[in-house]
Amino acid sequence: MNNTLHHHLAPKVQEQWGPPLPDNGSLNGSLGDMNATGIAQIMIPQELFLMLGLISLVENILVVAAIVKNRNLHSPMYYFICCLAVSDMLVSVSNVVETMFMLLTEHGVLTVTAGMLRHLDNVIDVMICSSVVSSLSFLCTIAADRYITIFYALRYHSIMTTRCAVAIIVLVWLASITSSSLFIVYHTDDAVVACLVTFFGLALVFTAGLYLHMFVLARVHSRRIRALHKSRRAAATSMKGAVTLTILLGVFIVCWGPFFLHLILILTCPTNPYCKCYFSHFNLFLILIICNSLIDPLIYAYRSRELRKTLKELVLCSWCFTM
Repeated sequence: MNNTLHHHLAPKVQEQWGPPLPDNGSLNGSLGDMNATGIAQIMIPQELFLMLGLISLVENILVVAAIVKNRNLHSPMYYFICCLAVSDMLVSVSNVVETMFMLLTEHGVLTVTAGMLRHLDNVIDVMICSSVVSSLSFLCTIAADRYITIFYALRYHSIMTTRCAVAIIVLVWLASITSSSLFIVYHTDDAVVACLVTFFGLALVFTAGLYLHMFVLARVHSRRIRALHKSRRAAATSMKGAVTLTILLGVFIVCWGPFFLHLILILTCPTNPYCKCYFSHFNLFLILIICNSLIDPLIYAYRSRELRKTLKELVLCSWCFTM
């Protein structure tokens, strides 16, 4: 069986830059599996990947369904959150499809050809790269949306119209798919990884800059909003959205940060013993990436009473339907 199918979530990244896999090709190992450098490679059971992938997939489907169902959630910010949930779904779907494919093949239920493996590998790569690029882009977009809400409250609805939001969403997805395709074509070039890491850094700097300005001047601007006969609740709602985004970005950094650090170390010190030791934890970084897709829906529900209410209705309806 082609080794690239054993590299959960980032087949071509690990094929080129990840730690070598055990000769037996099995993921059902432990700390005892050794890579080519003699450093113990931490292995994760396929069943854990599958379980986390299925849970996060169901959660994000519920989030998308809730936003579509509830008209009170039909606003630019929730459109962007919906797209962020779709980005997380790409990780979940790719993980579930790859893991099930591997399990069926290893148990002799499914027979595949080299061509099928190559096509599946390419599809999964596109989904993963699209997920990370679109996630970062929509986090930046939500940050900009909250910034406009707080500092240009009186002009917000004329600036961030539904047409503008749709145009941004289409542009982000087109850019994500295009960059993913280029990643597939030029995956052996270090410049591709350098571009991905640079984009990650720029997105964090951009969002952090907006945050700094928002939280330093938010209270002053909130007073101006109230002075112009806007309700105290409107100002509080805008800040609540900014806090929600802060939590989302923090979780994203914690979950994706180790993976991007892995890429940086691959480019800067691929032969350093300490770097090689870090590389041996690659599968744990992939688990963290899946956990990001699993945690995000919980943050949406916790921070939005309206969304939480709609999610409860959907879960109850689904439960009653199955009874």
